[in-house]
Amino acid sequence: MSQNSIVRWIRKTDTNLHRRFDPVRRVLINARTPMNYAVIAPIHRAMDGDERVAFYFMSSEKPLRAREVFREAAGVKVITPARACLMKFDAYLAADLLWAQLPRGACRIQMFHGVGGKYGNVYDRPDRSMREWDRFFFINGRRFRNFVDAGAIDADSPAGRLVGMPKLDCLVDGSLKRDEVLAQLGLDPEKRTVLYAPTWSPFSSLNSMGFELVRGLCAAGYTVIVKLHDRSRDPEYVHSGGINWPVRLDTILTPRGGRVAEGSDASPYLAAADVLITDHSSVGFEYLLLDRPVIRIEMPELIVATNTSPEYVALMAQAATTVSTARQAIAAVERCLDQPSQLSAERRAVVDELFYKPGGATSRAVREVYDAIELDPLPRQEWKGDYVRELGSN
Repeated sequence: MSQNSIVRWIRKTDTNLHRRFDPVRRVLINARTPMNYAVIAPIHRAMDGDERVAFYFMSSEKPLRAREVFREAAGVKVITPARACLMKFDAYLAADLLWAQLPRGACRIQMFHGVGGKYGNVYDRPDRSMREWDRFFFINGRRFRNFVDAGAIDADSPAGRLVGMPKLDCLVDGSLKRDEVLAQLGLDPEKRTVLYAPTWSPFSSLNSMGFELVRGLCAAGYTVIVKLHDRSRDPEYVHSGGINWPVRLDTILTPRGGRVAEGSDASPYLAAADVLITDHSSVGFEYLLLDRPVIRIEMPELIVATNTSPEYVALMAQAATTVSTARQAIAAVERCLDQPSQLSAERRAVVDELFYKPGGATSRAVREVYDAIELDPLPRQEWKGDYVRELGSN
């Protein structure tokens, strides 16, 4: 008997003994940032009312900041990596390539946190095998095919599951309404609203022109919301350019009726916006689900630095109005608001390419998790809640 076979036998025996004395299934969620949790949150919320399942939370890379990472999951069981090593889990969920030491085994499930194509050799066409994961909840068929073509998984592997992106269901199912979100944020629904959502990088538009852009949008009379990437809040230069962006932007926005978005899930802010300005981020693609105008700031150095595949640059370019300066972006807002249906067909085409059956991803993901932990799913009407959110007004 091989060493791998012995390990599998020991873990199976451990599982059977554990379930004989404690039938509750344990699911461990590991996250690097609050946004990582936001990707997994719909599954957690849906299953949280099931007494047969217990969720645990860990930030393996930043254990001392775990409470901050899971700040939007009130009252959860946050544990350390050391404790996780000793516990028996039935499933392990991560929305990034975070590997935790779990000697007693678990069904390891990878959920992806974006579709922008950045760092493509890691997230889209891996340059190494990914066979250590037991499940992949693919957001679209493109990435599924890319993994197979890159040799990261086998074409007939049972690990590949076409699920979609659960956190985006709310953008198409009517649960988020523009005026309600703006009112909850303390913003005027009658005013035209612009969302600026740059990616993180020293080469992003935030670092090159963000201050000028936000100031100009405010001066033009728009309500402005800035959704920073979690990494842009990190003081390290490689993430934020060494600038305290929330504080710096707040000095412009608050006196002029704007907001720095505090929630880690961009979806409510996307629903609130009449137009989006971005450089190259997953949020830019996610906004296309609403079929509203996107303004793309062309940042060639960013594309090179983040190893973004040209195919994703082309997809964004075909569905968005492209500009290269803050002044051009501000001027483009008015044109986009005057002709919101322009590029609608292109936006819908990109949505069809990048998002598998939006609106039903949470249901598919929940069924897959129940399958992984070997339990029959609860009926949908018994789910605790899909999209319970509280938005900060600061």
